[in-house]
Amino acid sequence: MTRYRRSCVVVLGFLAWVAAAHGAERPARDFPTKPIRLIVPFPPGGSNDVLSRYLAIKLGERVREQVVVDNRGGANGIIGTELAANATPDGYTLLIVSTSYVMNAAVRKLPYDVVKSFDPVATIASSPNSIVAHPGFASSLREIVDRAKKQPGKILYAATGVGGFNHFGGELFNKVAGIKLSMVPYKGGGPAMIDVMAGQVPMMFSSVTQVLPHARSGKLSVLAVGASKRTSALPDVPTVIESGFPGYEVYVWWGIVAPAGVPQKVIDTLRREFTVVLDDPDTRRHLATEAAEPLKLAPADFRKMIRDDVKKWSGVAKDANISVQ
Repeated sequence: MTRYRRSCVVVLGFLAWVAAAHGAERPARDFPTKPIRLIVPFPPGGSNDVLSRYLAIKLGERVREQVVVDNRGGANGIIGTELAANATPDGYTLLIVSTSYVMNAAVRKLPYDVVKSFDPVATIASSPNSIVAHPGFASSLREIVDRAKKQPGKILYAATGVGGFNHFGGELFNKVAGIKLSMVPYKGGGPAMIDVMAGQVPMMFSSVTQVLPHARSGKLSVLAVGASKRTSALPDVPTVIESGFPGYEVYVWWGIVAPAGVPQKVIDTLRREFTVVLDDPDTRRHLATEAAEPLKLAPADFRKMIRDDVKKWSGVAKDANISVQ
């Protein structure tokens, strides 16, 4: 071998080593290679929106691409969900879903199938329901019940629409308390809560996660939580059961899904990154501060939870005569 050829071999070998070393440090990625859109099917300000914005930052840090929150509110989440169902199944469009996702299926015909139109990516967290009121409206649930019995249907509560989480929370309370509160529909939890804080509507049923910052600032009074035991975020607030109304337990959960048909390799990548985000101590502290607990289910269990919840809330809808006219 000539000196020239030997020199070429050495140089090419060195370049190959550099390339290999560089590749080991920053491996090429098939996904993602562009920003990811996370659709929130409600207006800004609600629990879905607040949680999505946190997740978008943390996931973006993991995948080194921007995760853009896209609020598409309306029709109790149906408009944004339908948009996600019809998106290209490539992993670049995700949807945050919550208990309202299955509650909608319990009361109306939808332009998508909550089981078949989406593939589960990751469950995120859960939080108990709470009953809140404009400060000064009432100091206890008993006070509200006593008033409602004297004025059936006259006391209003804000909700995201027929069949939503807030609506089911209100109707279940009507059932266990033997009263009639009337629902006022809004396009999302954020606008509904703004009107409760302004005193336009006196009360609301919502997740502790959504109401907590407003309760801490004194803009809302939390009368009770819809859990089996008190939440550490509001240790002085009784449960609805403690307040004298057994049979009331309502929780909201959140998860991430993708349009059905996303390549399994992409789904696995997303699930792995969300798992890392949920295991991050910062995320656990954030969720605890927001009165939520991490919820980690396998994909099959996530899909089963969706099926089981549709069945559960369909039964509640039938008992409470909840339906879309």
